[in-house]
Amino acid sequence: MKTTHAIERRRFLQLSSAAVALAGFAPALLAADAKPARTVKLRKAIMWGTVGVKGDTLEKMRQVKAAGFEGVEPNGGMNNDEVVKGMQETGLVAASVCCHTHWAKPLSDPNPAVRETGLEGLKLSLRDAKRYGAGSVLLVPGVVNKQVSYEDCWARSITEIRKVIPLAEELGVVIAIENVWNDFITKEDEALRYLEEINSPWVKWHFDIGNIIWYGEPIAWIKKLGKKHISRLHIKEYSRDLAMKNGDKWKGFNAKFLEGANNWPGLMKALDEVGYEGTWGIAEQGGGGSPEGLQDLATRMDKMFAS
Repeated sequence: MKTTHAIERRRFLQLSSAAVALAGFAPALLAADAKPARTVKLRKAIMWGTVGVKGDTLEKMRQVKAAGFEGVEPNGGMNNDEVVKGMQETGLVAASVCCHTHWAKPLSDPNPAVRETGLEGLKLSLRDAKRYGAGSVLLVPGVVNKQVSYEDCWARSITEIRKVIPLAEELGVVIAIENVWNDFITKEDEALRYLEEINSPWVKWHFDIGNIIWYGEPIAWIKKLGKKHISRLHIKEYSRDLAMKNGDKWKGFNAKFLEGANNWPGLMKALDEVGYEGTWGIAEQGGGGSPEGLQDLATRMDKMFAS
């Protein structure tokens, strides 16, 4: 009997020691498998120009809200009262305002009268943003073409932007430069140099994730511009495969969220690492022409932001 009890006691002690050892490893094993905690919490908004559902401003906002969005990005020059009423009744927030004149009346145009019209459009957009409670206005700074060289676009746009910085400061609204397919500023180093030459806390960047994929890597842009310079994010997908398959780079934008080239886990990690504080991720993506389409966009954005 004594022998049996001794064996059982030794076995109990061995099992207990093993359990203690495993318990010590458990936190490390769980930590290895766990997804890193996100410090950046993006809020979902949608660019007004991509809301294709039928109805007036209020009805469109109701459908945007029902789909799960928290904010909208109105265009400059919209009916202020209608926009404010829509936000008040739905609880949506103005995440940003998109300047409505920057393509037709660019600040880089050779004609001073055209630049002046564009500048007035920017001023109106800034005042609209103040009325809506938005802290940022999206601006395409200029367009390079046969009439406008890269150097002229750079110099003219900076000259015009500087004229409106005092108004931006007075209103408390940032002018946020967007990277678009305008043959101007396609590299992150150039983007940083542009902002540093303007040298104002009231001029930052509205980073469009999808627009840059044809030219480079979005993560590199996030790391280069960082917390200091990124004001807002445009959330857009792009597929190099679709572009190459169709022989048309514009076809790359036909990809749905999560079906393109964007490395969303890597992008979210990069935003965490730089400490992005803009909070808003604004969808500029096809598919918002129906309630179901809006819902699909919102659902996919949730998955992207949680990756």
